[in-house]
Amino acid sequence: MSKVRTAEEAVRLVKDGDVLAVNSSSGLCCPDAVLAALGQRFERDGAPRDLTAIHPIAAGDMFGTKGVDHIAHPGMIRCIIGGSYPSGPSAAEPPLIWQRILADDLRAYNLPSGVIFDMLHEGAARRPGVLTKVGMKTFVDPDLEGGAMNAAARAEPLVQRRRFDGEDWLYFPAISPDVAIIRASTADERGNLSFEQEGAYLGAMELALAARNSGGTVIAQVRRVAMNGTIRPHDVRVPGILVDVIVEAPEQLQTTATDHDPAISGELIRPLDTFTTPEFNVGKVIARRVAQELRQGWAVNIGFGISANVPRILLEEGCHGDVTWMIEQGAVGGIPLLDFKFGCAANAEAFVASPHQFTYFQAGGFDASLLSFLEVGRDGSVNVSRLAATPHRTAGAGGFVDITTRAKRIVFSGNFNAGAKMHLEDGRLVIDREGRIAKFVDAVDQVSFSGERAVELGQDVTYVTERCVLRLRGGRLVVTELAPGLDLKRDVLDQAATPLDVANDLRSMDENLFREAPMGLTLAGPA
Repeated sequence: MSKVRTAEEAVRLVKDGDVLAVNSSSGLCCPDAVLAALGQRFERDGAPRDLTAIHPIAAGDMFGTKGVDHIAHPGMIRCIIGGSYPSGPSAAEPPLIWQRILADDLRAYNLPSGVIFDMLHEGAARRPGVLTKVGMKTFVDPDLEGGAMNAAARAEPLVQRRRFDGEDWLYFPAISPDVAIIRASTADERGNLSFEQEGAYLGAMELALAARNSGGTVIAQVRRVAMNGTIRPHDVRVPGILVDVIVEAPEQLQTTATDHDPAISGELIRPLDTFTTPEFNVGKVIARRVAQELRQGWAVNIGFGISANVPRILLEEGCHGDVTWMIEQGAVGGIPLLDFKFGCAANAEAFVASPHQFTYFQAGGFDASLLSFLEVGRDGSVNVSRLAATPHRTAGAGGFVDITTRAKRIVFSGNFNAGAKMHLEDGRLVIDREGRIAKFVDAVDQVSFSGERAVELGQDVTYVTERCVLRLRGGRLVVTELAPGLDLKRDVLDQAATPLDVANDLRSMDENLFREAPMGLTLAGPA
């Protein structure tokens, strides 16, 4: 018997009070047609109510894929646990889910994406939960905020500190979803799923297992339905025994604002000369300096922001292939993409399920991570997850906490302060007008990365800005390089809202960083 149903029929399987898990990363793999039908059912019937929504990575965004906003009606969600949330311009109206969070009419938690996948895995295996060091001494730790995003969540703590085998651990309870909504490219009539047009698998298998083993329901949205037996067994990523209902959605986007790009799904290898390189500006200077931290043969994680341009710096410098890029959504190798396509890579060597990628990250199996910062504290702590004035401008922590917990080397990048006007001239940086908001401060608004724990673990931590480079040494921020033409006191020390140490061997940043021509980058071999 065929499992194909309309979206309207499928969402009738969701009941009041259900735990609903969604596999998505912004627009990537987002089962938007099913979520839209679920929201329309609530508007029409007033049901289902009081859902608990689980999103290891954000479902939807502010750029055309509504995702969780389809079901963010008052009364529809009573609790949401997300690794990240829809985000966008501060000038835009906040997404509906942010309005619910800020109104305190549901409990909202921001937990590490990888840990949420672990919680689902533990639910699938009928184990009690997760003991981990991920999140220790960050906002996830109950000694700080416990991942609570509002007063309603703070009133019902989710994360606990536990003593086990002589050590302190964070405990996260298992999640057993009643319904999992996942997405693939093709389903056969028995529900076997393949992902040949997708840019990631994310955690489709893990969410389906967790729902099935909890006695729940799995709804799969796909672009097309094939005859039984026509999908090769090696191409099936979720077997039909785990899938209850198939919803055909021929118009589903591959990712935000992208109908179908075959280079994202590995169906086509793009010529390297079709990739644009960054325009010459201050952001490019920072990305170039970050690139100088890399070595040949490294496996390198990359995050959103300025550092996302580093692969294109290597491409421009003739160093493409010297390192292997990895992103939390699961792509390994190739060139990570930008803007609406962030989270995807073109010309990837492999696609790994996100939970496996996060296991690799959590244990520090890779060589370096390139990430951004909003604020840096006096002890080297970093805030990347919360802007108090405009919360919806940031997506939350996502995989940031998983990635940084045991990373051997981390390079954070960003502008030294906010609002400065600058230009580049003859191999130097010229500051036309200083910024008004310091980004190096005594204490960050939210601890996404703990400088104190980094020192305990002996992590190698660097902060790259347009005007200087700093290192974390002995729990203090030390200026080690200065942009040519700048005055150390006027342009750096006086512009920080916290004291900075200065290295005895302070040196100038490479002038070639500040010139338009390629800088002649050559990556050293492994140490």
